[in-house]
This record gives sequence, C-alpha cells and structure tokens, in this order.
Amino acid sequence: MAEALTLFVLSGMLLCGLLLCTVSQHGASVEKPRKRPNFIIILADDIGWDDLDANKPGEKANNTPNLNLMAKQGLRLTDFHSPASTCSPSRAAILTGRYGLRNGVTHNFAVDSVAGLPLSEVTLPQLLQTAGYYTAMIGKWHLGHNGPYSPTNRGFDYYLGIPYSNDMGCTDTPGYNLPQCIPCDEDETQVFRLKRSLHEGCYSKVGLPLIENISIAEQPLDLWTLTERYRSTAVRIIHTAREQGQPYLLYIALAHMHVPLAPPLPPHASSTTHHPDDGRVYAASLREMDNLVGAVKNASDVTDKDHTLIWFTGDNGPWEQKCQYAGGVGPFKGTWQTSRGGGSAKQTTWEGGHRVPTVLYWPGRIPANTTNSALLSGMDIFPTLLSLAGITPPPDRRYDGIDATNILLYGEQTGHEFLFHPNSGAAGSFGDLQTVRRGKHKAFYITGSAKACGGATGRQQLHDPPLIFDLEHDNAEETPLEAGTPEYQAVAESIARKREELLWDIATDRSVSTADYSTDQSAAPCCDLRQAVCRCRKLG
Repeated sequence: MAEALTLFVLSGMLLCGLLLCTVSQHGASVEKPRKRPNFIIILADDIGWDDLDANKPGEKANNTPNLNLMAKQGLRLTDFHSPASTCSPSRAAILTGRYGLRNGVTHNFAVDSVAGLPLSEVTLPQLLQTAGYYTAMIGKWHLGHNGPYSPTNRGFDYYLGIPYSNDMGCTDTPGYNLPQCIPCDEDETQVFRLKRSLHEGCYSKVGLPLIENISIAEQPLDLWTLTERYRSTAVRIIHTAREQGQPYLLYIALAHMHVPLAPPLPPHASSTTHHPDDGRVYAASLREMDNLVGAVKNASDVTDKDHTLIWFTGDNGPWEQKCQYAGGVGPFKGTWQTSRGGGSAKQTTWEGGHRVPTVLYWPGRIPANTTNSALLSGMDIFPTLLSLAGITPPPDRRYDGIDATNILLYGEQTGHEFLFHPNSGAAGSFGDLQTVRRGKHKAFYITGSAKACGGATGRQQLHDPPLIFDLEHDNAEETPLEAGTPEYQAVAESIARKREELLWDIATDRSVSTADYSTDQSAAPCCDLRQAVCRCRKLG
C-alpha cells in the first residue's frame, strides 16, 4: 500500500512538473509557482466568529491585532465553515477532505480510546510527506493517541502537543473553567479514575500529557507555559525547514480558545482566581493566541514569505456553556433555538456552531485586503493544498472538499453549491446530516441544542418538512420561511433531492471507513503507573 501510494504521488508530481499547472474544480487552468509552496495551517479551538476583530468593523476591540494585519494583507473568508461542530469529527474531515460519514469519525475520541482515525483513511500530511515535504504538527491531535493512530504514524515527521482537549486531564495549576478544574491530587492512590464528576470541570484525574513524537515529555503538563513552548517550537521548525531548503507543512492546532484558559494574568490576579466576570480572562487569552499567530507569521515572513501560505481558521464555534470563558457568535445567534432554550454554538448546526473566522495570507499570490463570501468548508483545505503542491489525491475514494484555488488566488466567488452540516454533538444521532445549506438558504431536519450558559438545553425536534431560513435576510436564524410559499417549496425540493443523493452516494461508497470507539483504561497515556496521576518524575 505504501509503495503504491508513493509511486502514484510521484507520477502525479512528474506530470504536473511537466505542465506546471493543474485543473481547478471549474475546469480552468491555474498556473503554479515553480517552487513548491510551504503551508502553515493554524487551527483555533472553540473560536467564535466574533473573536476576530476584523469580523466586527467599527468596534474598538484590539484583541487580535496580528490577525487583523493578516486580514489586511491577505484574504478574509466570510462564509467559511468548520466541517463539524465538535473536535474530532472536524479535524478528521480537515485532514481527509471527507465527511465523517465517509471517514468514520462522527464524535470525539476519549482519554482511554484504543483507536482513532481509521487507518484506511489517507491524510493530507501523508500525501505531502510522500511528495517530499517536511511535515510537522504542534498542538491538539484528538484523532487517536495509541500506536499506529498517533500523529507521527499518520504523516507527520514531528509532533509536539496534547493528544486530546486540554480539559481531558488534570494539571497541578488549572486554568479558568466553569465548573473549575481541581488540581491533580499528588496523593491519589487510584491512578485511573476516568469518569466525569459533577464537581470537576476536567474529564480525568489522569495527568494531562505533553507528547513529543511518541514519548510523553511531561505529565501533567504546565498549561501556563504551553503557549510559549508552542511558539518557540513553531519558529524553530520554520527556520530549520528554510535552512534545509525543504518545502514544509506546519499544522498548528492551538489550545486556544478551549477551556481551561491559562493566559498571562493581570497584575492583581492569580492563577487561583477562577471566576472573574468582566471578560478580561477571555480577552487576555485572545491576545495570547494572536501573539502566537503573529510570531509564526513573522518567522515565515523573515524566511520565505513569497512561497508560504498561512491559513487560519477554527475547528468549531464557541462552547457557550462556559459563559464568560466562551467566545462570541456575532450576528449568528440561532435565535429560533435560543428563544426555546438551550445553546446555539458548539455541538449544534446553528451558524454559531460552525461558521468560523478564517484568514489567509500569501504575499504576491493572494490579493491583499480582500474578502470573499464563497461558501467554503474546512474540508476544502485538503484538495486545495494538494492542488497548490501539484499532487493528485488517490482516486480510490470519494471526496467532499473542493479545490478553492481560484477563490483564494483570483477572487472567484463560486464555492459549494450545497454544504451539509452533520451533527456531532448534542442533538440527533452522531453523524446525522441534520442541516443542509444551499446558497442563501439553510434547511434544518433536526433541531436541538447543547447546554447554554446557565445549563438550559433545548428539546430535540425532527422537522418534516424541514425548517428553512434565508440567511441573507435572517443570519440570526430567527424566523423560518412559510412552508406553503413557492420559495419554500422550490428550496425544499432541491435540498431534499441533494440530501438523498449524498446519503445514497455514501451508502454505495466502497471507501467508507468505520472508526473504532472502544475504550480501555489501560489506553490512557501514562508515563509512570507508580506515580499519582501518572507523573513523569518523582514528587519533590
């Protein structure tokens, strides 16, 4: 399999090298730079549309000056969506270009998961690595941490990060969270106590591990130094790749803006102050994230900016349940749902759950100070980067992402004709295609919601016929179209037909994978079973 994949990719590279071009999804020939580009993907965690200053012109917030500059010097996408509304499914779709119903990842993996992203799936870093790219990842993986499922076995030459979310394990000095995480108990005799407690904001009493390549470097890790470790490692990778003259993929999956937050504290605060209500902790976390992005951009500019694409986006919307420690959805309030109780962001298919701030920067290639409202998804990262690198993806499987090259480089406005939003959180069965987008219209077959700040949860409802909203005139998703109108009937028929076509396509797709979600306590990362909460070193 590996040899066949190598031969296939190399033959595709040779053909593209002779032609110096590729064909976009629309059939247009797109000229490629002779030097293969570098790619930096920065994926923020639980980030809200409103967290990017550039998305709310006229307001005085100055929390993301580096991202604002990137938007001014590059491209801001205003109708860009995460492939799912929670962590693992979104990340799997980004790296495979396929919906979760194809790649098998329909909900999150756990601390004690024995597996991860199915090994039958081919990832973006695998294809780039085979084509001669140096591939590195920093940050949250959340696609399986055991054996063949770890990042360095899925296409990355180097990995430094957390195997799952930063609230899925205890730390000695917890950050800000609701409910608050308690510190690791240094005298805990029962090492593996994985069940969530109502009084604990963190999933597990197993110490949160920091993994480098395949080894645990620190457990429990120090959340308060994590950002600096990520920053210095990213800068080092960029400079090293430049010195070696090798094109690279650097995938940075940030801990921000997922709780617990651990930003530099104002002078009067301390790490034990867990309930400030003035929003300063979240704002400080945004600035810390933005500073990291700025450091990465500066390192890229100094080394090889003319040949480096930076793509910043998010894995899903804000975790509304976390109140003052959650981001903002901006105008995408999901009012139909919130007026009936419950949240309308992360873990839902309301716009606030999957429309994410997205900025791209590539001097000399992407026109500066531009915006584009083409309907796009995180799944499009996979085919777009491969196209820019002159690599054809394996033809033995079906893909759901589109090549957005002409949108990014030439301002073309045509994105997805239809975009499906699978449930991967609170309402419906995992993987349900509960919402469908077509143009300005969005149809809901299932509604329901995650917990809102305060704990309210909306009742799950099936809709036949579906609720349909006109996002052009109602981006708050407050009032659905009247079901008897000609506009409603035309949209409903078109969407229903396309939804059935996709479900049939998936049902007949021989390349569909199935993820193993089984768990075993022994699968939880642990560097020393003899130490409380799996410590890497003796206490004291």
